[in-house]
Amino acid sequence: MRALVAAAIGLAAALALVFTVSAIGSPAGETSPKPLLTTVPGPKR
Repeated sequence: MRALVAAAIGLAAALALVFTVSAIGSPAGETSPKPLLTTVPGPKR
């Protein structure tokens, strides 16, 4: 029974965090036009 109560409290806390972040929204700004490098660049040819 205690495990069920603990799981319910954890789920409520997680949902409250998600709703809070959703209500605040994402920060204003722009993305960079430059692509991100996903590999180490090799020698220039």
